[in-house]
Amino acid sequence: MKIGLIGLGKMGFNMRERLRRHDIEVVGYDPRPEVTDVASLAALADALPAPRIVWVMVPSGPVTRDTVSELAGVLSEGDLVIDGGNSRFTDDAVHGKMLSEKGIGYLDAGVSGGVWGLDNGYGLMVGGDAGDVERAMPIFDALRPEGERADGFVHAGPVGAGHYAKMVHNGIEYGLMHAYAEGYELLAAEDLVEDVTGVVRAWTKGTVVRSWLLDLLVKALEEDPAFSEISGYTQDSGEGRWTVEEAIRHSVPAPVISAALFARFASRQQDSPAMKAVSALRNQFGGHAVQRAPNTETTGA
Repeated sequence: MKIGLIGLGKMGFNMRERLRRHDIEVVGYDPRPEVTDVASLAALADALPAPRIVWVMVPSGPVTRDTVSELAGVLSEGDLVIDGGNSRFTDDAVHGKMLSEKGIGYLDAGVSGGVWGLDNGYGLMVGGDAGDVERAMPIFDALRPEGERADGFVHAGPVGAGHYAKMVHNGIEYGLMHAYAEGYELLAAEDLVEDVTGVVRAWTKGTVVRSWLLDLLVKALEEDPAFSEISGYTQDSGEGRWTVEEAIRHSVPAPVISAALFARFASRQQDSPAMKAVSALRNQFGGHAVQRAPNTETTGA
């Protein structure tokens, strides 16, 4: 089997290698000449036997949209495009329609596994036509973890279902990471606990909170025990926001995921305008002391 893979970044590069390890020939395209196999998307299409399968692994939004649009111009009827990036599920209908007008199939694939997927495999959540899924199954089997297919792969539903499932997966990830982070901070705040990293590591086997994320927290603590080399400024890549928006749309309470997302917003503020307002109100209604900004005097009753 021979496929095309567009986007050879942190995940795409490793996915190309994992596919090759499973005897799938991969022609990769990336704008960076040091990693690409071909010079253009047209050259990628020319290098693949018909009917072609092309996996897209680029950033969501305009980059994915432009890539799909260009593929619509270089691929042919009967070809198949798989979007494995973190596209918003609402974009999938647009991409699928664009390609279907040319007789080109479309699947959306949520991919989880990060940079560790090369050796451990990737969890896959796929949306699209059952016939297209079956056609691409050798690719999915090569990428997923070893073992029973259902433990690392699901055909979640029609086009859009794969990225919807991945969106919720990432929202859960927000909540899990923040729960571990709060536990770490509480351990670090208590003088009785003399080996914080040791406690967290002891949780990684046999406990109900064990997980791969916890393993990664241990790894991070062993590399930088007090996290002194990084700041608390934390970005979000979009899926957490989309999950909260969907929770609102469906009237599904999602307080944990919402709080984890808002905590990331708070991490980017050097000082909180909202808490300034709260402090000012306490001073106004009760004469409570406020802490003045630097270079001003502290007043209050």
